[in-house]
Amino acid sequence: MILVNTDYITGKELEMLGLVKGSTIQSKNIGRDITQGFKTLVGGELKAYAEMMNDARALATKRMVEEAQGMGADAVINIRYASAAVMQGAAEVMAYGTAVKFKA
Repeated sequence: MILVNTDYITGKELEMLGLVKGSTIQSKNIGRDITQGFKTLVGGELKAYAEMMNDARALATKRMVEEAQGMGADAVINIRYASAAVMQGAAEVMAYGTAVKFKA
C-alpha cells in the first residue's frame, strides 16, 4: 500500500475509490498525567504525551489503511491528520485520505 500526502503518484493513472479514514482516542494513566503536569512547571518536552500521540497516529493510519484495503485500493493519496482534545489528558487523532486504484 502506497501512502502519500500528494494528490498524485508519479507515473500512475489513478481511479478514485473514495474517502477513507481511521481514528482513535488515546489517554495516559493518571500517574503519567500527574507527572506530565509537573513537567509543565519547568518546561521541556512532554515525552509521555509525545509517545501517546505517535502511537495514536500510527493506530489511526493503520485503521485508515485497513479501510482502503477493504475497498481494494492500491494506495491512499492526499493523507491528512487531525487531532482534538476530547477531555483532560485524552486526544482523538484522525487520519484520512482518498483511496485509489491504479489504472492498468
